[in-house]
Amino acid sequence: MVIVGKRSDWLPMKRIKSRRRVAEHGEVFMPPRLVEAMLDLVKPETERIDSRFLEPACGSGNFLVRILQRKFAAVELKFGKSDFERRHYALLALMCTYGIELLADNIAECRANMLEVLADHLKIDASDDLYRAASCVLSQNLVHGDALTMRTTDDQPITFAEWGYLGRGKFQRRDFRFDTLTGMSKHSEQVSLFAKHEIFTPIKTHPPMTVNELAALG
Repeated sequence: MVIVGKRSDWLPMKRIKSRRRVAEHGEVFMPPRLVEAMLDLVKPETERIDSRFLEPACGSGNFLVRILQRKFAAVELKFGKSDFERRHYALLALMCTYGIELLADNIAECRANMLEVLADHLKIDASDDLYRAASCVLSQNLVHGDALTMRTTDDQPITFAEWGYLGRGKFQRRDFRFDTLTGMSKHSEQVSLFAKHEIFTPIKTHPPMTVNELAALG
């Protein structure tokens, strides 16, 4: 997994919501040109559909939106001729983006922005099961919590879902605790967030699900 956009790297912009929020939370936003420059440092990963990105202070999603748009371009190149595969791999691209955000209005805006990007790309709306499935995924992948304490705002351990596409319209989900996953560097040289190691046993493995089944969970 690639971790992007640490808050200490952000630069001030006019999009500061209040001086008090800046003082209390360090909430400032990176200009688009710098977002692009940083993503270009890991360009091959941003263009791989199933590469996983985590933004530990995601704000309203300035990094995650651009990552998703780059992944969608890869989906079009590989699967643009098949509407079935195009839709399912676009959902997989969304499934491979993660964020944590402390402020409630920011995480709500981030989820809405990500969902809008998907809807615009696939030309779908809330009447489509894939739209509702994506909303369900975003509720899991974009967490209202604190990346430093690794806990949600209601003081539960942050967990992330590892999503995989099994083909033929089926997705697999396994849940992992974030605090356990971040201990990988002490035990392994592997770079994948969900590395194969006995200490990284999922806390729950879900049965394969279709888009319709995911939509019903939303």
